Parts: sequence; structure tokens; C-alpha cells
Amino acid sequence: MTDSTTDPSWSNATWRKSSRSGGSGNCVEVAFLNKRVAFRDSKDPTGPILVFTNEEWRSFIAWVREGAPEHSP
Repeated sequence: MTDSTTDPSWSNATWRKSSRSGGSGNCVEVAFLNKRVAFRDSKDPTGPILVFTNEEWRSFIAWVREGAPEHSP
């Protein structure tokens, strides 16, 4: 995972808000670009961006589907 705040390629990405965000304003957005996946806070679109490789993304999704244990390595 990297912080890609300075990577200009993400400014051209198509960002999607989480469908589970509801109306509370506590939302994340995700974008897919060049075999990478990025997350950002929807309230701060010019703020930090966390970028994951496809493999890291798949591992994260598998972890969430398994129930995201509270204390995992």
C-alpha cells in the first residue's frame, strides 16, 4: 500500500462512492486505474489517497468476507 497523494494520474480516475455509505457523510470512494485500486475520503477529495495493488485488494476483500476479525495481523 502506498500513499499516492502526489500521483497526478488519480485526478483522471473515475471515483465511486460506497453503496453502503448511506446519508451520514462518512463515506469512502474507490477508483481502479492501471491495475491499482485507490481509496479516499469523499469529504476530502484532494486529500490523501491510499493505493493498493490488485493482489492487496483481493486479500483485503477476502479478509472482509471472512468477517474481518477484530484483531488480525
